[in-house]
Amino acid sequence: MSLTGDQMELREEDIRQHYAAAEALLEGFDHAPRLARESAASAPAQGEERSPGIGLSRRRFRSTTPGLATRRTRPAGGVHLLDTIAACDGDDPLTSPRQAAVARAIRRALAIAMALGDSFAEATALAELKGANLAGSLPRDRAAEFSELLAAQSLLQLHVTANALSYLLSSQMGELTVDPGDAEEILTDNAPLALQGMLWELDQKLATFATGEEEKLVPTLTGYAALVMEKTALRADSHPHLGAFTAATWRIEADDLTIRGFTPAAHAKSTQLVMTFKKPHEVVGNHIAKYQAMKLAKMLMAYDFDRKLNPFAELGGFIFTFMGDGMPGTGKTTLIQMMAGLLNDYCQTAGYPFRYRNLSTENIDSYQGKSGQNAKAFISDILDPAVIGFGTIDDIDQIAGKRGDRQSSAGQQEITAVLMESFAGANTVVRGNCTFGMFSNYPENVDDALRQRAGARFLVDGPQTRDDYVDILALLLGKRHEIPLGDHELYAAQEIQRAVAESFASHARPKEAQLVEVYDEIQRRTGPLDTIAKLGSYLKAIQQADPRFTGRAIKNITDAVKVRAMDFELPDEWMEEPELFLFKDYDTKRAMIEELRQPITVEMVVQEINRYADSEFRYADKSDAAAIDAMVRDMERTEEAKRRYLKERGE
Repeated sequence: MSLTGDQMELREEDIRQHYAAAEALLEGFDHAPRLARESAASAPAQGEERSPGIGLSRRRFRSTTPGLATRRTRPAGGVHLLDTIAACDGDDPLTSPRQAAVARAIRRALAIAMALGDSFAEATALAELKGANLAGSLPRDRAAEFSELLAAQSLLQLHVTANALSYLLSSQMGELTVDPGDAEEILTDNAPLALQGMLWELDQKLATFATGEEEKLVPTLTGYAALVMEKTALRADSHPHLGAFTAATWRIEADDLTIRGFTPAAHAKSTQLVMTFKKPHEVVGNHIAKYQAMKLAKMLMAYDFDRKLNPFAELGGFIFTFMGDGMPGTGKTTLIQMMAGLLNDYCQTAGYPFRYRNLSTENIDSYQGKSGQNAKAFISDILDPAVIGFGTIDDIDQIAGKRGDRQSSAGQQEITAVLMESFAGANTVVRGNCTFGMFSNYPENVDDALRQRAGARFLVDGPQTRDDYVDILALLLGKRHEIPLGDHELYAAQEIQRAVAESFASHARPKEAQLVEVYDEIQRRTGPLDTIAKLGSYLKAIQQADPRFTGRAIKNITDAVKVRAMDFELPDEWMEEPELFLFKDYDTKRAMIEELRQPITVEMVVQEINRYADSEFRYADKSDAAAIDAMVRDMERTEEAKRRYLKERGE
């Protein structure tokens, strides 16, 4: 194995040496099920037998004499996947392209799993213990460890087979889906038995759901693969010997496949978006939020797929996570539609794969661990370095629970833990190919630590001025009326550069009353905030007023300042004609961006401190007020309960 960046390469020769073993499994083997029952559709007819390696009715031997049956015999339990796959299109004697692709995908998936199983054995004590067991010299005190390592190898090979199979067949998927029931024959005695058990059950599923209906072949396979991944991932959570597998990331270059532990791989294909896109002028008000979203969309397009890095992520100023908050109806959904639309259009022009995902309340599951898995799958889909990704978490206050909040479900707590680790954990890698937006009407209900992992704040405050209200009225009325516009230049107030300059300037002084007191007091003591020392004194004074204003807040502020230093939009021509910028090599793109970078000024720093601190004080005030209201209601209920109790007792 050779180390490539943060990934381990699984060599092609190590995979191909397992092709013969994989083909033997596809040809035929016997398996007596332990946990699952044989389905009626696949059970042999009375007197019918099938032996390993001999098909039920291979088509090249089919009789041409009408009425003459040429059925072969088989023992119960015989598994012949190639024959089962061939039976999916009825009596057609030729193998279809889809059947051939499926057979090759299963062989490839098995070979990848076997190769990773070998790597796991070499990285742990399993290879040594296998040798000792074969020689009859396995120490008695290591028998339990040996069994656990065999189970670990079984789990990883089952998951990798299902993961790789689902990935390799993703291009064959259509709109049809099949519910194959459950995955029951999950065996962990040893890896060969585990793979046989899975293939036996897969053979059963195909015989039940896909015989004579080739269009159901791939949906049945991928549906069953998803069940296997879910079952093995749940077992792996509590297994003690899987660190050698989960700690590494494995790359199979020939398939453009990356294996990350027990996380399903996502194919580098675009999302087919069905949302209604909005143009920037259709987002009325929200000037800073709109400006930052437009800049961020262009920043993402600077990502270099060869280097797997974005110059903005290296130079500073890239927004990996942001939070958009505002009252209901102020335009959060419209902002999402605008940014997704811009990215979709830019990626179509450049030929880049674009993926959009939203984590919603539907991902909260009552089964223990399932909500966390859903959140991990969401994160992995967006982080995929082979795509431009945009992930949103709408109404995050309902999806991610506050730690210690007794009203939060276990599923909400699982999602909170996953998001915190993914957004600013020890293993978080910011490549600059994706961004995550958290949106809420009530950000004060979001866990403090999770909220502070949002590197930027987009205040979605909707229309503010008279011009904004005229613009939004004209926009929503449409054109099917004869009402004159009057004395107004339509959408002139939405000219982004002018509006943003005015919005940033408005933060020269803070807005929240408690922060205004802190700001004025520091000004009286130090004079104008024109040095780093004075700015540091201001930050310390804010922390004394609100202990939640920690070092992470300072990092978010400095990141926002670096974004301001990149206070330019990449020219539209660069997005419209990819050869001008997008298709340049990484170093050229980096140099082009550096030429546009602006110097950092005191005004920028003060404005960003005030913007961030205002939002934290606003959240804190609302959070405290909500907590006080809840306590008051509890006290009122307690008093009413006492009054009724005493009344019933006649006291």
